[in-house]
Amino acid sequence: MAMDGENEYEEVAFPPSAAVVGHPSENHCASSLDLDGGTDSLDDDDIMDEDRGRPRLHPVAPRTMPRKSSLRSRWLVLALTCTVMTGSYYAYDIPSALHQQLQDYMPPSPRYEMRFNLLYTVYSVPNVVLPLFGGNVVDRIGAPVCLAAFASTVCAGAAILSMGVANKSWEVMYLGRFVFGLGAESLCVAQSTVVSDWFEGGEVALAMGIGLAVSRLGSIWNNIVSPKAANNGGGVEAAFWIGATLTFCSVLTAGAVILVDGRATRKLERRAAGGGAALQSLTAALLESEEGPLGPDGDGMAGPRLGDGGGGNPNVGGEDAAAFDENGASAKAACAAAAESGVRITDVRKFTPLFWLLTLSCFVVYGCVLPFNNVASGILLERNFFTSPPAHCHLEYPGQCSVGYLQQGTNDALDENDDVCLIAPSQAPVLPSLVNHTSADSEKSGKWEESTYVYPSLTSDHVDCGDPFWLDACTSDYCGKQNAATEHAGKVMSIPYLISAVSSPLLGHLVDRVGRRAQIAVLSSSLLLVVHSTLAMSSSSPVPPLVGQGIAYSLYAAVLWPSVPLTVPKLYTGTAFGVITSIQNIGLALFPLVIAAVYNASGRRYIPNVEFFFMVCAAAGVVVGVFMNRLDRRYGNKLNKASAEEEDVVVDSIREEGDDDFSAVEGDGYYSPLLHSEQHIT
Repeated sequence: MAMDGENEYEEVAFPPSAAVVGHPSENHCASSLDLDGGTDSLDDDDIMDEDRGRPRLHPVAPRTMPRKSSLRSRWLVLALTCTVMTGSYYAYDIPSALHQQLQDYMPPSPRYEMRFNLLYTVYSVPNVVLPLFGGNVVDRIGAPVCLAAFASTVCAGAAILSMGVANKSWEVMYLGRFVFGLGAESLCVAQSTVVSDWFEGGEVALAMGIGLAVSRLGSIWNNIVSPKAANNGGGVEAAFWIGATLTFCSVLTAGAVILVDGRATRKLERRAAGGGAALQSLTAALLESEEGPLGPDGDGMAGPRLGDGGGGNPNVGGEDAAAFDENGASAKAACAAAAESGVRITDVRKFTPLFWLLTLSCFVVYGCVLPFNNVASGILLERNFFTSPPAHCHLEYPGQCSVGYLQQGTNDALDENDDVCLIAPSQAPVLPSLVNHTSADSEKSGKWEESTYVYPSLTSDHVDCGDPFWLDACTSDYCGKQNAATEHAGKVMSIPYLISAVSSPLLGHLVDRVGRRAQIAVLSSSLLLVVHSTLAMSSSSPVPPLVGQGIAYSLYAAVLWPSVPLTVPKLYTGTAFGVITSIQNIGLALFPLVIAAVYNASGRRYIPNVEFFFMVCAAAGVVVGVFMNRLDRRYGNKLNKASAEEEDVVVDSIREEGDDDFSAVEGDGYYSPLLHSEQHIT
């Protein structure tokens, strides 16, 4: 693998029929194409006839084009792709950050939880199929172009969603989330493919860790900014439009990725062509030489002169060399076309059982990560920050507003002995039992969203804290405390993503060095089981469990996505990312509906039954992880082996086969056995 300070590509001497060392599919293609009709095979004498002390000048060609991972601009590409994903992540998580505000804002309904979770199901349904084709399209068209196309689709979906929120229409909101989903998951496929292309080798897990970390900053900022924007700014509508604006910025950034990638590709092509031209010039100079150690006036050795084409394995020179170059270029193009046309969706049948176990692990483990975040705000409010008031407490005047400019005087909450009821800081204030007001009751009613507020039996579902009637006129104590609680919950629910953002790059680098990917997957699943057990069966602070959630999520993400290329041939990397993302979305489409059903069946409460569901997902992840480790041993520890260890094996193999001819080259230089062999010429 090419790294900074190492040779970007290798020069190997080979006869016309020899297979080029490289990707397995390239080997097959090269070996099946007889470039000049010859049948000679490569041996030591073809590179250097040491008995006669002179090189055999078969054409020397680069093994492959230099890799993008050798360019410093890979870090710019990583920064740009991170920016693209940040906008998408921000917009994706807006509903979860505004769980309570949306409930207040939308028309009251006992089916709110189901409708809310449908926002995530509708998003995931198209991605049961689309990422599979998206990955195939990425393999065929190119990841940078697909990145921009999918980012544009995400932007359109975010705009439609915002319009649906402004019109309080669930149907339009579902349409927006559907369009958003058409591009968002395929956007992840394209981004992963871009990163794996630019960081091929030992840096891939580090790069993906950095990408996940920076992208997750979008989720963190959303959890902090969106509740504040909804409570204190322009309301729920403004919070959604902020997300749409950020996705538009992602489109512009994706366009920049296309420019940088195209420039890099052209640079590498020129560099590869320059290397080939240098070798051709060397060959031509040797062929034209009439004097010197290789000529008749040199060492007097017998045998055909360079380029004469006589004897044994014919050397290629002059027109033959040009013909060989032309044939070689045609063969290379044919190989590329064969490789491209060979990528088919049906090739998933060739994927190893190890890949499918990895996919199943992703399915169940992410079931207790992302769906949890969807409803985390509601869970935290119910469990810790805005719990129900004491059941025995009531207002002194139950038919009047509690606090606000419609309430003249005080209306304290009392207990059964008519003493002042003690309400904990984490408990909600007591609401009036009924409300009956019209716009004629106040000169400030012009700011109210309704003209009449008649509720014979008032519940929290009727209170919209985005409406000035509830916020300022009638229940300002309730709305003030709820707004503070939602903002606090938004910060606390950001803990897993914050830990992920901080630790993912370090964990990615650690995974590159030590491997143990399948073992870490079991460890992270076990930690998730402990986390959700704690949330389900205790009333302690949510901070320690969410710290555990963040650590588990970071560990799992650091090993999951870099493991995908290790379980499939390189030719199918994009398709493999599409397959695993597609199956992941089957769970992400079903799990929100299951959560809503469990919530409604539990008397519209999350604790403990919804958390029990997350525990089941985590336990399944542990079981799958154990089987994945057993299977990985049969495949030679592909997942548990360190990337650095794999690179050392490859480098050692090359040096052994080349008899030390392929030594490290600094900078942009390249190495030729012809140049190195001058010490044998006398």
